[in-house]
Amino acid sequence: MPSPIGVPEGSAARMGNGLIWFQAYELSAFDGARRMLRETVPVAGFAEAIAGLPDPLAERAQRLAANTSATRPPLTLGDRTIRFDAPQVMAILNVTPDSFSDGGKHMDDPQAAAEAGFAMAAAGAALIDVGGESTRPKAPKVWEGDEIARVVPVIERLAAAGVSVSIDTRKAAVMEAALAAGAKVINDVSALAHDPRAMEVAAMASCPVILMHAPSAGDDPHDNPSGYGDVVADIFDMLEARIDACVAAGIARERIMVDPGLGFGKSLADNLALVNGLATFQGLGVPLLFAGSRKRLIGALSNEAPAADRLGGSIALAFRAAQLGAQMVRVHDVKESVQALHLWRGLADAGLSAF
Repeated sequence: MPSPIGVPEGSAARMGNGLIWFQAYELSAFDGARRMLRETVPVAGFAEAIAGLPDPLAERAQRLAANTSATRPPLTLGDRTIRFDAPQVMAILNVTPDSFSDGGKHMDDPQAAAEAGFAMAAAGAALIDVGGESTRPKAPKVWEGDEIARVVPVIERLAAAGVSVSIDTRKAAVMEAALAAGAKVINDVSALAHDPRAMEVAAMASCPVILMHAPSAGDDPHDNPSGYGDVVADIFDMLEARIDACVAAGIARERIMVDPGLGFGKSLADNLALVNGLATFQGLGVPLLFAGSRKRLIGALSNEAPAADRLGGSIALAFRAAQLGAQMVRVHDVKESVQALHLWRGLADAGLSAF
């Protein structure tokens, strides 16, 4: 069924959700995978533009526009609150031997890993994302007992010191153990679809969840034999469906964030389209997390630079994500990313002062 989606970036302050400001909507309609319509409409002309649409499509366009302009509620994490009136930083803390960028860096020494997390928090990270299983392509699956043993001692140390922690896992048992250890957020690359119990665990915990797009909920989240029709529209539809499933399961909408899953089962062309179309996901009406740090996209555009040499590209992607309204960016290099986002905020505030 055709469905209009999308909001392009704007330079004039006409409407905004508290973080992204824009002056026009993009109306797109699809028939299956085929785009039938693509039109940019000024905010002032939006009502007139959708007046000729069939009622279901006009209602959907109005709902997505309302979602886009709505202020994003803060994340309440016990006695701590993460507000989205400025882009926030999530720091990556992998306790794995084989993650694509920092595998083995924080293995077998929970105190050293926790110290790294403390440094990230001190550098300005609002949330430390602790993971015990690599999700790089073809990574071996980790037994949940091993994953728990990796992450729980680190989470306990961070939480005891008042650091806000998310658990990066697809497994319900790991979610339960991490939450008991003090984690406050579940970050699942399968959007709570890999483990049949994951949705129930998240609903019972009443904790915020981050739903990431991956083409497969199986053991390899990169598995994508069929590809995409329109990558932005396909991912939008999947995330919209997962939000609806979460709400139906008892997870409050204000506790949901989304991540379009840059690099997961996506080609270079897909990833570029996804970055350029990032503002589209504002139509989901929930906070948007963008995770581009050190990813393959950067190497592909910079003479195959290895992961450790992708800081410049990572900062560029984080800055671009902020321009397009991402409420949070997930990064390896916290100090540099926080500085870049401070600069973005200063430039944005100065730009809006003329309106």
